[in-house]
Formats: sequence, C-alpha cells, structure tokens
Amino acid sequence: MAVYTQVPAEQIDAFLTRYDAGHLVSAKGIAEGVENSNYLLETTGPDGQGHRYILTLYEKRVDEADLPFFMDLLDHLGARGCLVPRFIADRQGKRLQQLAGRPACLIEFLTGISVTEPTVGQARAAGAALGEMHRAAEGFAGTRRNALDLPGWHELAARCGADFDQIAPGLGARVAVELAFLDAHWPADLPRSVIHADLFPDNVLMLGDQVTGLIDFYFSCTDIRAYDLAVTHSAWVFSNDGATWFGDRAAALGAGYRETHGLTEAERDAFPVLCRGAALRFLLTRAYDWINTPADALVTRKDPLAYLRRLEFYANADPAMLLGA
Repeated sequence: MAVYTQVPAEQIDAFLTRYDAGHLVSAKGIAEGVENSNYLLETTGPDGQGHRYILTLYEKRVDEADLPFFMDLLDHLGARGCLVPRFIADRQGKRLQQLAGRPACLIEFLTGISVTEPTVGQARAAGAALGEMHRAAEGFAGTRRNALDLPGWHELAARCGADFDQIAPGLGARVAVELAFLDAHWPADLPRSVIHADLFPDNVLMLGDQVTGLIDFYFSCTDIRAYDLAVTHSAWVFSNDGATWFGDRAAALGAGYRETHGLTEAERDAFPVLCRGAALRFLLTRAYDWINTPADALVTRKDPLAYLRRLEFYANADPAMLLGA
C-alpha cells in the first residue's frame, strides 16, 4: 500500500471538524498512486446521510508551492464542465491544511473505477475526455514549467549514469542516442497549453465506456498540447509490458480526441516524435526509481524496459499508424 504517512483515525476525525463533512466513519488507505498518501474517507456527511471524500497528504515529490496552481486549474476545469475532483475549502475558506506534519487537502470523491485492460470503447472515451479537458483549459491564466521536459530528461539520464546497465546492458547508450535524436527533432513551434501529462488508465475513472472523472493532476504543467495526447497514447495502446501494440485502441483514442478537440496538420506530423519523447520520459523516471528505490520499499518498482519497447515501436511508426487515420 502506497501510504507513506500513517494517520490515526481520531486525528482524521479531528481534521474533519474544520469542514462541514460530518464525522469519520472509516478511513481506508488507497494503494494506487506513488506520489502521495491517499485515504478514502467515509463520513456521516453534512446532512447525516453519509458521504465520501479523498484525503491527500502530499509527500516529498509534490512541491507545496505548486498546490495553488493545481487547485486553480481544477476549479477552472470544473467550472467548464470537466469531470475533475475539486479541492474542498473548510469553513474559513482554506483549502490547504497541515495534517501529521504534511500538507493536506480534502478533495471531492468521484464515482467510477480505473481500468487495467482498456477496451476499444474505453480508449475512445479517454481520447474524447482528454480533448474535452484541453478545450476546458483554454483561457486558464496559470502556468507551470514541465520539470520533466527535454532538459529534464537529460538531467535524469545524467543522474542514472552508469547505473543504467544494472537494468539492461547497453541501455545507457540507447538513451544517449535517443536524447541526441530528440535534441535534433523536438518541435519548437507547436501549440502549447496546460496539459495533464500523466493520463494513464489509473488516472481515468470509468463506468463501462463512460468517463466519470479525470484525476491526479500533480504532473500538470504548461507544454506542447499534443505531447499530452502522446503521453496518453503510450499508456493506453500497449500491453503493460510494452510488448504488444493494439492498433484498434490507438485508432479509437485518436478518433475520440479528434471528435472533441482535433489536431493540426503540424501536430499530426510531429506525433511520432512526441510519442518517442513520451516513451523516453517514462523510461527515464522508471529507470531512476528502479535504481534508487530500496528493495524493501512500500512502492513496487515499475519496469523501465516496458517503455523501451514502446520507444522502439515509436521509432519505426508513422502518424497514420499511430492515429489510425
């Protein structure tokens, strides 16, 4: 269970007295997610009829100074009909709190479950939801640099150094080749906007083929808009180990996005390069975690080679193959 900060029930119940949320009935640690400590709270609710909330305690990977950006973004998206979980203010209008020595927030609970093996219909719905999010984000005034951009990939690669070859022989050399390619080909003039930057299936809540919520915006930032689709593509259209490509899912994801937002010709032409960047980004973060996470840690390390397989696929793909049209 990826709950780093354990909070006693009586302490959570005392925390809830700041809100019109009722008293705590139960608090269950949520295993999904590796960035923060999350609890699903069952309370008596403001009217005594019962209610659910998410309690999040922010761990070391989330900078407290970034939290106002995330809060304002979700307010902006929610006000425009996007299905996102907004931060709840206490009776004094305060959204950011302290609990157990960590920054903490009470957050809306959204129904639905995340899928592990998406269907074609679910991939199409995810693409459409991403396009709707990009539409809803128009006009948002906040900005946040993407720390995991191309310069950030260089920094991560340097920090992994010779340890790459603990994972697979020659991996460091392959990363160096890819970084050189991206340095030469990364697009500089595509439309930019606020992006989610981490829309994996576990960050999309669904009931059947219907999206009921987009969650976990803690990598959201300002970057190339179509790169967000590339990140989503890398997560939805392969088997978890990256060994199997599902062309029908890819076509559905692209169709869903085109229905609600659309791609410019330049974005479409650059899409294979953007996908290579997305694959390298997750290869590098997984490699860094693989090298630096102790074997007895609470978090299960994710295989970097699953994204090396995606990278090799994207290196030989064209826009029609990736987007289905």
